[in-house]
Amino acid sequence: MTLVLTNRVGTPDSHTLAVYKKTGGYQTLEKLFSMAAPAVIEEVKNSGLRGRGGAGFSAGLKWSFVPQNTGKPIYLCVNADESEPGTFKDRLLMEVDPHQLIEGILIASYAINCHTAYIYIRGEFDLPWKRTEAALQEAYEAGYLGKNILGKNFNLDIYIHRGAGAYICGEETALLNSLEGKKGEPRIKPPFPAVVGLFGCPTVVNNVETISALPFILKEGAAVYRKLGTEKSPGTKLFSVSGHVNRPGTFEVPLGYPLKDLIYKDCGGILGGKKLKAVIPGGSSVPIMTAAEAMAANLDYESIIAHGSMLGSGGVIVMSEDVDMVWALRNLARFYAHESCGQCTPCREGTGWIDQILQRFLVGGGDDKDISLINEISNNMMGKTICVLADSIAMPVLSYTKKFPEDFNKYLQGKGSVQRMRVL
Repeated sequence: MTLVLTNRVGTPDSHTLAVYKKTGGYQTLEKLFSMAAPAVIEEVKNSGLRGRGGAGFSAGLKWSFVPQNTGKPIYLCVNADESEPGTFKDRLLMEVDPHQLIEGILIASYAINCHTAYIYIRGEFDLPWKRTEAALQEAYEAGYLGKNILGKNFNLDIYIHRGAGAYICGEETALLNSLEGKKGEPRIKPPFPAVVGLFGCPTVVNNVETISALPFILKEGAAVYRKLGTEKSPGTKLFSVSGHVNRPGTFEVPLGYPLKDLIYKDCGGILGGKKLKAVIPGGSSVPIMTAAEAMAANLDYESIIAHGSMLGSGGVIVMSEDVDMVWALRNLARFYAHESCGQCTPCREGTGWIDQILQRFLVGGGDDKDISLINEISNNMMGKTICVLADSIAMPVLSYTKKFPEDFNKYLQGKGSVQRMRVL
């Protein structure tokens, strides 16, 4: 299978410039500087590359929205905040292959006429930060960054900004506010960052995985990349698999790959030989899938939607037959209630209400009206806030209560499996 992103995984010292260059790194730059910037954007458009942060929007099309000749600088912000529960793919790329990310930043920056780029990295990421910082220093010393790169009259500086542990800063406009030194809370759109972004200037925000795919696309060509994956979801994608599997980890597969094969072949099946109960396919914020839905789905944007969920960030959480869905949902609710920035009333209040109601279930105080109540609260949260954090718990609530009613009914009958456990 063709590997776009992880071909250096397992190579000793793959994070260093020497190994990166030895294995073909920075070979795209001569080609890049021989192309006009609009041609680079067109190549990325033709590749079909879609944003890997969760939205799945065309990367090349996003770049084309950036206005030129406004008299303002243009910025590129790489979203490395990776805080979505169940997702750890960007961390791998920064630890193992930071120069691939830097080369991708060079390609994107040249295409949009950007001369200052930022990597906004999750504050808890220590090794990824150290590896990426060291790679930046190597790139500067080798002449791949700074002024007059490779004598081609193109300048680019890249800065790393460490976050402070706020989930909300993974949302692109909250990220921009944080970079500006403001409170990390989302902005109302429009205007969109492509027009009014960082410091009020045109800005592109792309995920680490999206940017890391660019060296392959420019080197091999859009047509080669497009042969991977499906017609509507081209290329490969990284999936972070955790939960009740024998071999958890990060896997690169072509989009359209059967979810069943990822779980039972690549990950070695369910831990302890137990039955599969449920799968979260795209990080904790997407609707949960039943075992039947998961076994029939392929890992691409269209198939996952058709089977009741979303591809999201590719954080696959596998749950065996023993999992109590009320407990699992309450665990998510507690997280989102804690991480709400509090700017929007439906989110600030709704996340807390859902958390409290589910906690009441766990200690044996829930009743049948509570199920309809948390569903009503969820429906009143979706689509009614500045960002989608409210939706990120509302969608799981509606899917858990619909698809696993028997788990909730056990508590109504006094048979909940964790009824007497300490609830935080």
